[in-house]
Amino acid sequence: MKKSLFKILFFILLLRTSFVFGFTFPKDSTSFADSSVVSDSLLAPDSTAADSATNKNQLKAVVYASAQDSLVFDVKSKKMFLFTKGDIKYDKTELTAAFVELDFISSELKAKGIEKTDSLGKMVLEDLPHLSDNGETYSGKELTYNFKTKQGTITLAENRQGDKIFRGEKVRKVTNNIFFVQDGIFTTCKGNPPVTYFTAKEMKIIQKDKIIAKWIFMWIGGVPLPIPVPFAVFPLDRGRHSGLILPSYGQDALRGFYLRGLGYYWAINDYMDLSAVGDYYFKGGWGARSRFRYKKRYSFNGEANFGYSYIGIGDKGEPNYTRRTDWNLSWRHSQSFTPTAKLNVNLKYYTSDYLANNSVNYDKLYQQNVISNATFSKRWDSGVSLNMNYYRSQNLKSGAIQEKLPNLSLNLPIIYPFRSSFSSPAKMKWYEKIGLKYNGAFRNQHNRTSASDLWKLGIQHNLTLNSSAKIGYFNISPSVNYREKWYNHHTKIYDFVHPVTDANGGTSYVDSIVTSRVKSYDFVRSFNLSFSASTKIYGMANINALGIEAFRHTVIPSVSYSYQPDFSSDKFSYYDSYEKANGTVVRYDKYSNEIFGGVSGSERQNARFSVNNIYEIKTSKDPTDTTSRQRKIKLLTWSVSSQYNFSADSLNLSDMNLRYRTSIGDYLSFNGGTSFTFYDFNGGRKINRFLVSEKKGLMRLTGTSISINSRISGDKIKALANSTTDEDSLKEKLRLQKNRNNQFDVDETDTSIPWSLDFTYNYRFSKPTPLPGIVSSSVAASLSFNLTKGWKFTFRSNYDFIREEVSAPVVSVYRDMGCWEMMFTWHPVGVYRGFRFNIHLKAPELRDIKLEKSKNIFSGR
Repeated sequence: MKKSLFKILFFILLLRTSFVFGFTFPKDSTSFADSSVVSDSLLAPDSTAADSATNKNQLKAVVYASAQDSLVFDVKSKKMFLFTKGDIKYDKTELTAAFVELDFISSELKAKGIEKTDSLGKMVLEDLPHLSDNGETYSGKELTYNFKTKQGTITLAENRQGDKIFRGEKVRKVTNNIFFVQDGIFTTCKGNPPVTYFTAKEMKIIQKDKIIAKWIFMWIGGVPLPIPVPFAVFPLDRGRHSGLILPSYGQDALRGFYLRGLGYYWAINDYMDLSAVGDYYFKGGWGARSRFRYKKRYSFNGEANFGYSYIGIGDKGEPNYTRRTDWNLSWRHSQSFTPTAKLNVNLKYYTSDYLANNSVNYDKLYQQNVISNATFSKRWDSGVSLNMNYYRSQNLKSGAIQEKLPNLSLNLPIIYPFRSSFSSPAKMKWYEKIGLKYNGAFRNQHNRTSASDLWKLGIQHNLTLNSSAKIGYFNISPSVNYREKWYNHHTKIYDFVHPVTDANGGTSYVDSIVTSRVKSYDFVRSFNLSFSASTKIYGMANINALGIEAFRHTVIPSVSYSYQPDFSSDKFSYYDSYEKANGTVVRYDKYSNEIFGGVSGSERQNARFSVNNIYEIKTSKDPTDTTSRQRKIKLLTWSVSSQYNFSADSLNLSDMNLRYRTSIGDYLSFNGGTSFTFYDFNGGRKINRFLVSEKKGLMRLTGTSISINSRISGDKIKALANSTTDEDSLKEKLRLQKNRNNQFDVDETDTSIPWSLDFTYNYRFSKPTPLPGIVSSSVAASLSFNLTKGWKFTFRSNYDFIREEVSAPVVSVYRDMGCWEMMFTWHPVGVYRGFRFNIHLKAPELRDIKLEKSKNIFSGR
């Protein structure tokens, strides 16, 4: 009865044109998943050894199957057949094909497509086998596959791994990730056929690792290159792989033919790698460079570089004979010990001509100073922060070196000694707002030139006492600043007067000035007082027109006063003096040459006045758009300032300075400044008489500067939806057009060309005296545009309007050619003029397949 019921149910399922069927065979199965429902003696395990061995290959997971036409299950032989668009899913494997045969005993399946006649009477294959296994896809004409061993064979196979495609007349899968391919094709280009591909009689593919092939032909545009490569290894994984670094070659006018960049890259592990390359010049000379990189995520990263070059130009006895060695060493390191403790290192050491003789970077060739820094910073929850720094500056032209080691700074947070913890901000007394802040520095500095070698050491303390209060409409801020410097040296100047006898027997005396540093332990103390007051005045106007709701003008007047005594007086003992031969006494600051400098040599008592003006508008909301918001737009900012020195015996009033700034959205910004003097001049010397008293007007222009910056760009080319050009899509478009009764709807062509223009104009006019002034005027521009979607042009240059000359122009062209790309860079004029032309494959693992041509600075450098 049970057997009859099972046959009836199975027959009903087969009558359906499309269905899904799920089943499983346990390892010791004697029935289907639910033995209480169905059992069959044909499914009972056999006691023979052969059957026991067979059971080892039986499936252990549910198999889901569907077919458009029919599904036939042979219970006796434990086989299943799927007809017309069969689909099988097992674990992480899925197979679709026109016909599928699955053997549950051996866990093997066979699949193939179906032959049909197209509209032209030509036999074509449809519904070819397509297998997806654990993220990898395979397709071909016929396929055999074993679910358990993961082995199989594919005829006319194709496999895709990312942007890489493999094809072969016959492909055999021997393990989960190893394939043997007969008459194989490898490419990273799209299209059928692809523009560029590689063919080989025999290939071994190790997935996510590499392709090993022998006797490889490279095809470009359907034409093979005449000379094959006997053996090659193509990396598949875009991660790091150890291997050779291929060199570039060319010719240099002075060094002859060269090979540059031949070396080896070693991927040591997941955290570090090492590369080493060398250069060789056939007229004499060689170079070597290495780079070591390391990184541990969320902890530290860095790299170390070393370079050495031996340059040989000409032969002994020739006028251009040169032999020179240069080297460089650099180290970059960044590490976070904790969220509040960090270390950043960027050290660079060069011989003076290393960059000039070895670099092809345009900016580095003009570099005059090399800056090194190493900084450790630590911040505590209390607000205390500590910075330790090493600084080194090297002038490549003069050879002068300045080093600061160590350079320590300590900052303490502001404290309020008179504030109660129970005080609220609104009810604080004036003395509760008094704050005290400290910062200190310790610095050891080394200055070395060709003529001197000097060390300087000093400690500086800064203590600031300030407060703030509001009286009426004014904000009042008094402040007292105290500074103390500790030195272990000071300067002593001696004047040795020498008698000189002239030809007539007369005697005169000349000065011989000698400066020396005297070792001593000195304290240099200074202080200053300051007071400032400011307020704000608002002017409002309601516009409610043209999308503008309101206009506001803000005026911020401020006045400040500062006082500092004359520390050059004898009571402070910071100044010394010597007497010249003519009886003139010269006073000098003993600490002016020390690391933190000296003190002011005169009393300072200044009052500063300034007025800032800000013009703004507020836009209106769009009543038709509920998501619109009001915006504040700053139209113009300008300020005027001057100061008066009460301590000066003349020319107390300083120049008046006018500053202004405006911008038009993100497209244009305008900055400028102008200065005026109130005093008259006698020749080229300013005199203590106002222009207005001499009836020459109130002020005279002494200088102005203007800077205009702009960045404008066009719309980007929009990606075309459904931009595929394969045959099926073209047929679909033609079918749709025919259904429109010849009334074709033509899509609008996007003719916008993406472009951008960076523009900077600088103008400066300086006329401190009535004599003719100095004018400078220059413009720097960078234009980038796409002629088409695949062409991009960039032009950068500077033009000096005064000298009427162009400086440092650069032209670059980029061409996207599908799986290839072309780059051209040209410096047409200047000391480092030259060009570089390069065409190479886009795929990172194939970028060494290239065509390159260069000249002058880009050749052999």
